[in-house]
Amino acid sequence: MPRPTGRVLTLLELLQSGGTRTVAELAGRLGVEGRTVRRYVDQLIDLDVPVESVRGRYGGYRLGPGYRLPPLMLSDDEALAVLLGLIAGRRAGLTTTERTANETASAKIRRVLPKHIARRLDTLLEALAFTDQPGEFDTPDAGVLLTVADAVRHRRPVSIRYTDRDGRPSERTLHAYGIVAHAGRWYVTGKDAGIGEDRTFRLDRIADARTLPGSFEAPVGPAPAERVLSGFATAGYRHEVTLRIHGTAEQIRARLPASVASLEEHEPAAGEDRATERWLRVELRAERLDWLPAVLAALDRPFVIERPDELRDLVIALADRLASHARRT
Repeated sequence: MPRPTGRVLTLLELLQSGGTRTVAELAGRLGVEGRTVRRYVDQLIDLDVPVESVRGRYGGYRLGPGYRLPPLMLSDDEALAVLLGLIAGRRAGLTTTERTANETASAKIRRVLPKHIARRLDTLLEALAFTDQPGEFDTPDAGVLLTVADAVRHRRPVSIRYTDRDGRPSERTLHAYGIVAHAGRWYVTGKDAGIGEDRTFRLDRIADARTLPGSFEAPVGPAPAERVLSGFATAGYRHEVTLRIHGTAEQIRARLPASVASLEEHEPAAGEDRATERWLRVELRAERLDWLPAVLAALDRPFVIERPDELRDLVIALADRLASHARRT
């Protein structure tokens, strides 16, 4: 039978889940009588936890604002979510001066994590990379995320049930190289053993992940984040676009990042500064072309369209519209 102190903590966890809880509901969840619930509430109040009494037909107890933060009861998934949010906040620069609050909050949560969850969290962080400052992340299943992270760390094959963007389900055996957070989504990149080629999968589209016997050797070459970005830039789409743009790689990347386009760097001629403007070949794939003319206009660099002719027509049409608008008085 749970000790009274354990029931008081359980009561706090129930109140922290939100809303007003009736005495009968709390008594049923705790397995005690109503007067015992009231005694537990008094104990929380003595600990400066701001428990409010709500009168009326739907009355009961709820947590109110207090002068300090009460103890928090977090499930394993909730603790994982908070820690990942703190890590993403550091990446995005959303921290207080010298990151003190971010780091101490992380340390407090990690200090009390169960050992098996702490080990799995460390495994996930070792497997995780960021391509840029993350936005609002999607929500992959925590079990899938941790299973894949464990497979990355120990180089174990993993069986996944995956649904692609067209809604087609499939089962794959994956040799996972790493987990990457990019543009608000989680990805795992690795070798699809069934076809023998590298692939990138969205974690929120994986319904189930199961570690398989055996092991594999990690490949040499680009890091997982670089593999994901290059995969986006070379993915199969309706149009293949090739441009030559006069400018520096930094100028071009400002409008056409690595996740969108690939640049073919040329060795500078003798005496030429690598950072100076020069012609670079840009290749990308796109389902639609209507967004590219505006991007090229915003880039404001000399360019040549090698393919497709349809893009050249769209750029000319945009230039004509802009010229027509500019002549209006």
